[in-house]
Amino acid sequence: MSPAVLLWLIVGCLMLQPLSTDLYLASLPHLATDFGVTPAAVQQTLSLFVIGFGVAQLISGPLSDRFGRRPVLLWGLGVYVGASLACALAPTLNLLISARFVQAIGCCTAIVVARALIRDVYAPADGARMIARASSLLSLAPLIGPILGGYLQVWYGWRAAFVFHTLFCIVLGIAVYRLLAETNQHLNPAAVRLRNLLSVYRRIASADFFWAYALPGALSYAAIFTYISGSSFVLINVLGVPTESYGYCFAFGVSGYLIGTLLCRRLLTHIGLARTLTVGASLSLFSGLLFAALVLAGFHHWSVVLLCQFLTMGAHGLNFPCAQAGAVAPFPREAGAAAGLLGFFTMFAALLTGTWVGMSHDGTLQPLALTSATIGLLLFMAAWHLRHRRPLAAEV
Repeated sequence: MSPAVLLWLIVGCLMLQPLSTDLYLASLPHLATDFGVTPAAVQQTLSLFVIGFGVAQLISGPLSDRFGRRPVLLWGLGVYVGASLACALAPTLNLLISARFVQAIGCCTAIVVARALIRDVYAPADGARMIARASSLLSLAPLIGPILGGYLQVWYGWRAAFVFHTLFCIVLGIAVYRLLAETNQHLNPAAVRLRNLLSVYRRIASADFFWAYALPGALSYAAIFTYISGSSFVLINVLGVPTESYGYCFAFGVSGYLIGTLLCRRLLTHIGLARTLTVGASLSLFSGLLFAALVLAGFHHWSVVLLCQFLTMGAHGLNFPCAQAGAVAPFPREAGAAAGLLGFFTMFAALLTGTWVGMSHDGTLQPLALTSATIGLLLFMAAWHLRHRRPLAAEV
């Protein structure tokens, strides 16, 4: 494989996650109306996706260590296609939620394998730059996805988003089948044995340098998931933004992520992995506190949401490439397991955040703003505390 082919295959795999969550965001308020349920009930289509995504990574990663990246990836993409069709045809909310859970299993397999591919091919610092480069291209999905999703909702209804998921994954699966070569040169026959698996996870989870990147990375994803799970209800139902315009609002916020990934690539060259993460954590804190301060001061306007979402997404563009590369780097022989454990804790943080956002929604901006500020503070504290606890192996 050429580096360009590998880059685009990785980008395609990583795109499944934002497409799976962002493409139907404009449909969330309409799902509540169509099925006659509360916003909290509709949030389960996100929450169960997050649960499936998080739990399955604990299995998908070791499976790719045992059987290879290519066959496990193809299996995951096949599951995703079938589940997306089931979502598009779901007659009830409960069946939609169940299909979303299965869809998450296929999606997470693609994400875990993509992260492991990077560790197979690149050294830690090069891997972080590769992730940042891929993330710049990846930002096209959350930029275009909500805009497309808004129009699909207006033109065809919420089922059209899942039809798009199906078609996209079929194309990606064909590309993987024809172009991807196996990159795991050290297949581990014991990778999926329960005793060995528990031992590997225990060793990874007990390493300070894993948490020094995994915890800030999980909190950074929780920060953007605050907007992913709550912005459509706030902008459409509370602030009166038209459904077809919501995608443009979300895309503006995501443009901050694109800028963050471009800045990340430059900072990595000049100040290294850990300090770049500290810069991103500081920006997350500033964004969360600004959102809370403006809302508590009485500024209840869509521009406030967009500004703070832009800053939070920009911080995530700095934080997450560092977190992914730093957390997985010390485990070259268990890259799949390390990537899976990182993904599990990331999705667990998102699950807690999404559940809280749905439960706390009261028709105002205040719960969303206070949640954003709290996560920003926790992220900042984690990055600083764990950064100075001891020298980090992933720096080299």
